[in-house]
Amino acid sequence: MAGLGRRGAAGAVLALVMVSATGCGDGSPNSPTPAEQAASAASAAASLAARGGDALASASAEAGRRLDEAKGGLNAKEQVSLGAVTLDRDGRATATVTARNTASAAKSFAVQVNFTDGGGNLLDVVVLMVKNVAGHGSGHGTARSNRRLHGEVRANVGTALRY
Repeated sequence: MAGLGRRGAAGAVLALVMVSATGCGDGSPNSPTPAEQAASAASAAASLAARGGDALASASAEAGRRLDEAKGGLNAKEQVSLGAVTLDRDGRATATVTARNTASAAKSFAVQVNFTDGGGNLLDVVVLMVKNVAGHGSGHGTARSNRRLHGEVRANVGTALRY
């Protein structure tokens, strides 16, 4: 997972450097040169990427801890579906999660939802618990990103455990 996040962060750094490198000063002698602008942008983007990478690493670690709570869980990825991703008023991505219980007894689900950009780069990871879904019934919940996400955001089920 971390590799996808780093690839996305590296792309953001490169894009920011390229945009900054093509910018122009105002022509005054004190204007930074394009090379100075690019260096400054690269430094700022690297700092931003590091913070974003830290946030993603933290979210991934928390997701792992939450999945560990589903002791003895069975793979239920085929029994979980996601609705369309929307951005709420705080700029966080949300997706409706539906867990279909095929067992005859009530079960709970731990569902890892991966939020990605249009290129498939991992932006955020959350784990949602859908508890006490009736036998042969469905349970619902809403996965919400840990932070504000921008641009095209998609969601997919990373892991789903029924326990």
